Amino acid sequence: MEYYLQKTFYKTASLISNSCKAIALLAGQTAEVSMFAYDYGRNLGLAHQLIDDVLDFTGTSASLGKGSLSDIRHGIITAPVLFAIEEFPQLRGLVDRGFDNPSDIDLALYYLGKSQGIQRTKDLASKHASLAAAAIDSFPESDDEDIRISRRALVDLTQRVITRTK
Repeated sequence: MEYYLQKTFYKTASLISNSCKAIALLAGQTAEVSMFAYDYGRNLGLAHQLIDDVLDFTGTSASLGKGSLSDIRHGIITAPVLFAIEEFPQLRGLVDRGFDNPSDIDLALYYLGKSQGIQRTKDLASKHASLAAAAIDSFPESDDEDIRISRRALVDLTQRVITRTK
């Protein structure tokens, strides 16, 4: 799981976190505020990717813009499967074979369906969304209404990321 989260950071969250940090620095904010912005982007990006991984199993091809089960069909193991392996260790053998056999995918989906893998991934995404919102709450207070509106929008975005369906 640690490797998966590191890979996910580099794949998705690093772009968002570094962009948020750069915006804060370019806006003349302190190093402390820029790190809060970085934390916001890091956790928002992780939450987004975790939900993306859930949607690969629960979404439809039409809603996703790509085939559902795309990751597992390409041998890419994501959080739902990693959590399922904790409950069903025999799933590890299917993963190690790389899902070359189509019946392995069906069996993996069977184990995933019996496991808490999807829910645990959603819970982890919610945790990261909460951490992102907390980073925004750490910004210095401001009486500027535009700043308050912007902050609320950034916090709202954390909820949109975890409740999206596509």
